[in-house]
Amino acid sequence: MKTVKVLLCSLLLVGTAVLSHGQDAFNSCSAAFLDKALIVNEYSPEGTCVLPHDAKGTLTAGEAELLGGRKANITNYIEFMVAIRDKKTKTLMMFSSEVYKKLDIQKCKKGDSIVILTLNNAYALPHNEILVQ
Repeated sequence: MKTVKVLLCSLLLVGTAVLSHGQDAFNSCSAAFLDKALIVNEYSPEGTCVLPHDAKGTLTAGEAELLGGRKANITNYIEFMVAIRDKKTKTLMMFSSEVYKKLDIQKCKKGDSIVILTLNNAYALPHNEILVQ
């Protein structure tokens, strides 16, 4: 009887490990886009996202197929929320409680940052903070 319990516990642990392995976090590369153009200047750890304060267009985030240089295609739009980081206080404040796949941006305050918050940990979005110059 004890051997059966040990065997069942072992099988349960192995099954849990196999199931959790298939649910790895941050396994899809994604990026922020403005009118289908990649915002980050370089998709690397050194990359930065900067937009002029009078930028207009549609802000999106999505799985990215990198084509080299500053070119990429969106292969799948992902849901996101938006927060604004205040230039002076560095306070992070929710822009809206809505969930977006596309968001029209208007004039932004110089020095503030637009922060994109993903809702699914399957998407790695390393360049999620966009400085408004």
